[in-house]
Amino acid sequence: MRIEVRPTLIVKTQGDRKSSVDLIWLSQLLKDIGRGSSLVVASKKSGASYRGAWGKLNQVEEALGMPLITRTKGHGSILTEFGNFLIQFIGDMQAGYTEHGNLYQDILLKEVKKIQKAESIRWKFFSSSDSVIQKAVSDVEGIELKITGSGESLERLLNKEAHIAGYHVSDQKSSKAIYQRLAKNDIEIYPVMKRTQGLIVKKGNPLHIRSLEDLTGKKVRFINRQIGSGTRLLLDTLLMEEGVDPTDINGYLAEEFTHSAVANAILAGKADVGLGVKSIALENGLGFVPLRDEIFFIAMHQEMAKQTEASKLIRKIRSASGETPGYKAVSLNRQIQEWL
Repeated sequence: MRIEVRPTLIVKTQGDRKSSVDLIWLSQLLKDIGRGSSLVVASKKSGASYRGAWGKLNQVEEALGMPLITRTKGHGSILTEFGNFLIQFIGDMQAGYTEHGNLYQDILLKEVKKIQKAESIRWKFFSSSDSVIQKAVSDVEGIELKITGSGESLERLLNKEAHIAGYHVSDQKSSKAIYQRLAKNDIEIYPVMKRTQGLIVKKGNPLHIRSLEDLTGKKVRFINRQIGSGTRLLLDTLLMEEGVDPTDINGYLAEEFTHSAVANAILAGKADVGLGVKSIALENGLGFVPLRDEIFFIAMHQEMAKQTEASKLIRKIRSASGETPGYKAVSLNRQIQEWL
């Protein structure tokens, strides 16, 4: 799409709107005459009939009180001094307007694109951070993705602030509790993939980190995920199971909001280890120590489940997860029956 802002210059006679003449149009007609074209040829180029062009010329000349062309029988028409001036004046006006016109058309285009984007987004999808989810959403029109923790995503869905929620769980007991709560609120739940979470470490694992207990070493700098994220919940659960005191971990209170941010912190030398998914470690050339597999679910209200965008989103997620290291597509409830 291209939008152009152009200046307008018209002349009216006796306040009659129907008798107005576009001087921008007229200047092009005069240019053709100035280049040697007859009025017949010039009028044809302008899209007007000979009689119509002649009438507009006479109308403007009468309104301005001076001729624009000199008609010589047998020799055609030539421009008068004022005719040449009018062409030059309009050319200068258009050139001078370009700078301001570009500003206005840029403002208009930005607003058009802003509104188009807003109107194209019909469904709000709140989800835990995941690169497969982000890739799948980019292939489905009409869905706007907002990255939040699993807990907040579910609360947004239950409060009807979201149409779709993405969350992950690492133990069957929690999964069943969430499933029952959502089902009571007439929310549909779809398992879409299994992924591996673990410790993302520097390439070659120079600190030889093999378990959560190794995080308590004073030389080890840890980077955590934010409170409310499914990954933070997984960490706290594992620490409790293994009897590791969080206060013994250097960096337990330092937080990032995505798996990629954790990887970047390690790459930048700000941390030695963090919890995240295997695919992010591989993408960034980092080491990985697997800890726990978990199931990623997509939940939505029943009316959303009837939309074609919903089924397309689920297909895209399952397809992308089947092609990504550290993931496995889950397409049937019976595959994870003990989680529901």
